[in-house]
Amino acid sequence: MTWLLVILASLLRLPLPVIADGGPAGEAGPGGGIVIPLSPSAGGAEDGPLPSVTPARGADPPLVVIDPGHGGRDPGASSPVADIREKDVTLALARAMRDALARSGRVRVALTRDEDVYLGLPDRYAVARRLGADLFISVHADAAPANDQARGATIYTLSEVASDREAAALAARENEADLIGGARLSPDPDVNLILIDLAQRESMDVSAEFARLLHREASPVFPFRPDWHRFAAFIVLKAPDIPSILFESGYLTNAVDAEYVRSETGREQIAEGMRRAIEAHFARRFLPGR
Repeated sequence: MTWLLVILASLLRLPLPVIADGGPAGEAGPGGGIVIPLSPSAGGAEDGPLPSVTPARGADPPLVVIDPGHGGRDPGASSPVADIREKDVTLALARAMRDALARSGRVRVALTRDEDVYLGLPDRYAVARRLGADLFISVHADAAPANDQARGATIYTLSEVASDREAAALAARENEADLIGGARLSPDPDVNLILIDLAQRESMDVSAEFARLLHREASPVFPFRPDWHRFAAFIVLKAPDIPSILFESGYLTNAVDAEYVRSETGREQIAEGMRRAIEAHFARRFLPGR
């Protein structure tokens, strides 16, 4: 991979990338190059405490990190038809998913937050990288103020070119959440292209594969919108070496969806559908000979 990075850097007139086992992306390396981090500890909050991980059966069971979107001073979307906030919905859903997976005991689970606290967007996937996660799922609840008939869950996977205008707008809205913390989120776009094209190609493919599996396993359990798989450049999905999806559980601007995602029945059904897909994903990925 190193020689290809050198060629691309020359074509794009970039400083020569420096492959390092640590340090934040975009930091100047020896000779003024750009450090591209490869170790799981790079790229976010490196020294903070890590969340607890549920145990699972077997030797070295796979690990999924579930990220309840928003939190603390960032409430996310709010519902005009019910007194609920996105940050509370996502935390309740993430806890239900964790508990369903923990009861099954086939995979280990960690939450990026288990209380109402604010986390920067890069810090969320940094937790997954530090833990060595095999899958990252960011949980959200959508809003469509101009269309209160919009209903159902949506799965987003990473793309530098959003699949449509609505997907791009949603990505921009979610990305703006980190401006609350005053963090600078945008690396050099040319370096970002290199990272996406080279380091993330495999994880993006696996992410799309998991999205299809989630729809197949969960659609009998809870509703999806007709165009259930979309693409957008969400910052929270940019861990270069972890398959990642952003799961929009439903629309808080729709009365039926809002009631469903905050209900115990809705949480249990969403958690069950997610459990089925996650366990099927790891069963396929870790079969002998694969």
